[in-house]
Amino acid sequence: MAAQDAPMKLRLDATDASRHILHASMNIPAKPGPMTLLYPEWIPGEHAPSGPVVDMVGLKITAGGKIVPWKRDAVNMYALHVTVPEGASSLDVVFDFVTPPEAAGFTSGASATTELAVLNWNQVLLYPEGTPSDQIRLQASLKVPNGWKYGTALPIARESGNEVEFQPSSLTTLIDSPVSAGAHYRTIELASGHYLHVAGDSERSIELSDELIEHYKNLVLETGALFGSRHYRSYHFLLTLSDHVASFGLEHHESSDDRIAERGMIDEMTRKVNADLLPHEFIHSWNGKYRRPAGLATPDYSEPMKGGLLWVYEGLTQYLGEVLTARSGLLTAEEFRENLAITAAALDRKSGRTWRPLEDTAVEAQLLYNGREDYAEYRRGTDYYDEGTLIWLEVDVLIRELSKGTKSLNDFCRSFAGGPGGAPALKTYTFKDVVAALNAVQPYDWEAFLNKRLTSTAPHAPLGGIENSGWKLTYSTSRSGMWRDIEEDNKIINMLYSIGLKVSEEGNISDVAYGGPAQKAGVSPATKLIAVNGKQYYPVILREAVQSAVGKTAPIELLVKNGEYYQTFKVDYHGGEMYPHLTRDETKADGLSKIVARSQ
Repeated sequence: MAAQDAPMKLRLDATDASRHILHASMNIPAKPGPMTLLYPEWIPGEHAPSGPVVDMVGLKITAGGKIVPWKRDAVNMYALHVTVPEGASSLDVVFDFVTPPEAAGFTSGASATTELAVLNWNQVLLYPEGTPSDQIRLQASLKVPNGWKYGTALPIARESGNEVEFQPSSLTTLIDSPVSAGAHYRTIELASGHYLHVAGDSERSIELSDELIEHYKNLVLETGALFGSRHYRSYHFLLTLSDHVASFGLEHHESSDDRIAERGMIDEMTRKVNADLLPHEFIHSWNGKYRRPAGLATPDYSEPMKGGLLWVYEGLTQYLGEVLTARSGLLTAEEFRENLAITAAALDRKSGRTWRPLEDTAVEAQLLYNGREDYAEYRRGTDYYDEGTLIWLEVDVLIRELSKGTKSLNDFCRSFAGGPGGAPALKTYTFKDVVAALNAVQPYDWEAFLNKRLTSTAPHAPLGGIENSGWKLTYSTSRSGMWRDIEEDNKIINMLYSIGLKVSEEGNISDVAYGGPAQKAGVSPATKLIAVNGKQYYPVILREAVQSAVGKTAPIELLVKNGEYYQTFKVDYHGGEMYPHLTRDETKADGLSKIVARSQ
């Protein structure tokens, strides 16, 4: 099918968003004869066939006012077959989209409350099969509830009251340009062409401090210094603050969909735990949207994506996001190191790495995003994020060492993801391209270096970047500030490195360290801790029991409820609480401090 002569038209009525339903109507150019309409299946950034087609309801298709029957494909649930009647030049399509109430998942999770909504165009449209999404033109319009404000990267043609008409765009650009809207809303200009749109469930939630806004202004400056160019017309952070929508970040070329708790910007603890969210998604504009693995650059939303290079797409972005979080002032250098210690320890103690190499977690990404918590450290999940941090830190340190300080990963970022800017563009890459780009910055056997880390089933994580930058991963009985914040924010007690349990404040055991003391004693995840040494469980009771067992021989007794049954397990552990830290190695220069130093 050739590119259509007239653009498709889409009208989205979001005035019932608070009732968890959106109303879509479309006009799709068509020619008489058989035609297949597709609902977007593979959603960019989610790396999975996560298009929520089950929430499309009330579908009716007409031509010239007459009903056109449709039939779902027996194999591809995202494909609808129709026959366009003689004399018809277009199809009129109407349907509703039911937004889930559960705050889980990515964009297919809860996205609306009575006070706000995040609108993703892929959920409210159909498109004709056979034409690349870049070649499909579409003009969209939107109606939001009265009094609501909104933000988006999609260029506007005209506004009238609570209705807005957008300029025609490709289907690719439309789906890549979500809209946030709400009754409590503010837009902050961070720099020329850079905007922070904040929607919250209350007026108090959107009161960002001047200091915090300054840090985000620094973030814009730091990305410019790192990459040297910008591949967008303007950039829009769509920040949603609610306890009742799915919590995540999703990248787009000219915007990002960032969601955290309602008080996420005013409670310092929660803000710190999520400090790298906006930097991470922002960096994706360069690494993920402009430079993209060839396997993820599909012609439309029906072709499966191949995630083998997610350790670059997500791993490099994770590392740079954490570095720029410190460079911009969102976290201190010490807090950056505390986070790095937490990352390193989780991967270094992960039993699943002895059977599953890192590259396999990238290949299986589409399934692992929905992996359960039970036996998570034995299964391994989307480790290409955090292990990517360790690998790219090691690359950064190696470049600095080999070049005697004249080069760094900054040079790779500028050459690999910089180049001419000013507008969205796509430049794909392969593994060989990554190796070649690294060699262009600093000659080395990067192919062997990367392959070793991607295919390894060694029991320990690649800690060369930490160790060669003058630091060591150590453990002590004290929790770091970031560890405390993460535990409190997530309402969990993480004792995987001591007794071998991760348990909620209510006693739900979400995971055990495979081969650790608790697991050896018979404790399993997806159970509930009722009592410790005969005393009702509270977090402090468990901590005190682990500490008091030091120097003694009696086991720690855990009363656990598994389904309808209770059982007491005797855990032979006497090492006390253990938490990770980075400790200075004075025999080497402090490379980490140089890496997170501000560029401006």
